[in-house]
Amino acid sequence: MSESTSATTLVAAIEQLPVAVGRSFTFVDAAGAETAVGFPDLHATVARRHAQLAELGVRRGDRVAVVLPDAADFVPTFLGAVRGGAVPVPLYPPVALGRLDAYLDGLTAMLRVAAPTLLCTGSALRNVLASLLARVPSLRAVVAVDGLPEPTAAPAAASVTPDETALLQFTSGSTAHPKGVVVPHGSLAANAEIIMRHALGVGPEDSGLSWLPLHHDMGLIGFVLAPIFVPTSVTFLPTLTFLRDPQSWFDWIDRKRATISFAPNFAYARVRRRVPAEALARWDLSCVRVLGCGAEPISADTMRAFVDTLSPAGLRPQSIVPCYGMAEATLAMAFASAEELLRVDAVDATAYRLQGEALPVTAATTTAQEFVSCGRPGPAHQIVVVDERGRVLPERVVGELVFRGPSVTRGYFGNIEATRDAVVDGWLRTGDLGYLAAGEVYVTGRKKDVLVIRGRNADPQQVEWAVESVSGIRAGNVAAFTRPGGETEELVVAVERTAAGADDALAAAVARRATEVTQLAVADVVLLRAGDLPKTSSGKVQRARTRELYLAGDLGAVLSPARTVA
Repeated sequence: MSESTSATTLVAAIEQLPVAVGRSFTFVDAAGAETAVGFPDLHATVARRHAQLAELGVRRGDRVAVVLPDAADFVPTFLGAVRGGAVPVPLYPPVALGRLDAYLDGLTAMLRVAAPTLLCTGSALRNVLASLLARVPSLRAVVAVDGLPEPTAAPAAASVTPDETALLQFTSGSTAHPKGVVVPHGSLAANAEIIMRHALGVGPEDSGLSWLPLHHDMGLIGFVLAPIFVPTSVTFLPTLTFLRDPQSWFDWIDRKRATISFAPNFAYARVRRRVPAEALARWDLSCVRVLGCGAEPISADTMRAFVDTLSPAGLRPQSIVPCYGMAEATLAMAFASAEELLRVDAVDATAYRLQGEALPVTAATTTAQEFVSCGRPGPAHQIVVVDERGRVLPERVVGELVFRGPSVTRGYFGNIEATRDAVVDGWLRTGDLGYLAAGEVYVTGRKKDVLVIRGRNADPQQVEWAVESVSGIRAGNVAAFTRPGGETEELVVAVERTAAGADDALAAAVARRATEVTQLAVADVVLLRAGDLPKTSSGKVQRARTRELYLAGDLGAVLSPARTVA
């Protein structure tokens, strides 16, 4: 096992970095150049950034917005704010400069909730974001951290308690009504222990590699903060490097001999469909111990196909580790066991849809549906399933998953009503549907996203996963939702296509595949260009927002009218 700092706050963990000799963060830039920073040197850089922020007037308890796409700038700025007792607020940078109005509107909404005094960014974005000074009353300055002068003093680290706030983490839902999760130092320390010690069993030979965005909890807590509590080396790739070239993820895993990496389901689907034969021939992935999958529902077909595709490069099937978590629980809530094969539960699809029961398939089963086990919660944490009245349900009955333990956060900043709805008697209401079987957690969907058509329930992600297999559809870029109909709600599928042409044939193929899975007729298929589906800051498709745009006639309007498929 790797040595643990036993720190109960992130500040204490930062202050123990100088003794973590042999551990480092390696930052890879867009051109592929590496900069390795040992943990003792990282501490010095963080202390310097703390001093720079202090000379800008940042004080203990102040909130500091961080909009930095470059991990080499983000990490010391975020940690420097924490070291001074301030509260960093990581926010997503613009993906492209061509859609700035919508980006600035979303960013403004989050900043007005967080009310930071300072916004830290880079030189390339400073002028763009300076307009926020007139839109966010609390902001005193927008500064480029790569141009800050050398500090004139060296302030000591703040003395904070586990109950104090470590950061505000905005959830990955709609930015129209943003909610900032208040993450205490104690919850962060508890979750880091669960991730690094209990779930992953990190040892001195382990190292991580991540392309995940650092404004999102999986990238930030999973690969920056937890590896500081339990000192572990990590290599950071730019997110855009992966998005532009998915095979770069495993190019770098092979090159760095990384043992641990995580990503959402869509990333595995994208790699599996785009990895060339020559890459498989040159990779040696026998170094990989854990490939975690979380942040969105997990497709058994995607995971199996991914393993089948990459096994010629030495990837072990037992390296796939499904997990379940959310920002309101700091990050991790349940993990499948490392070093075990993927556990998939095949249930009777009819009983699931009509009775809300996940009954194992039998010889009499006509249609089966699969769900992936996300394992069990860690020590001192608990997950149960409840009905609409809060009554605990027995195993294999589908209901809302609720969670409790020291990782549960304090709710939403400045939003008493939303906090009261989310945390009831210490239990976090996740809004996720699922069931327990043999004590393991199976997540089946979101309460608000369930498709209800002719009295039958269907999970949108089951439709989406099926449609992704259609040639010409971009993996991870499908949204299934309903529209009002004459007698009942009707199924609509919106997809991003890989190229223009053969619209009618592609739409018909999408409709056929969706119907094969759900036995429901598809009323409409909307074909979109790459990038047209609305997504959260963490890259998840926003079904509710997609539906809103569709009903308003604005979804894909620049491309062509939605076409109806019989």
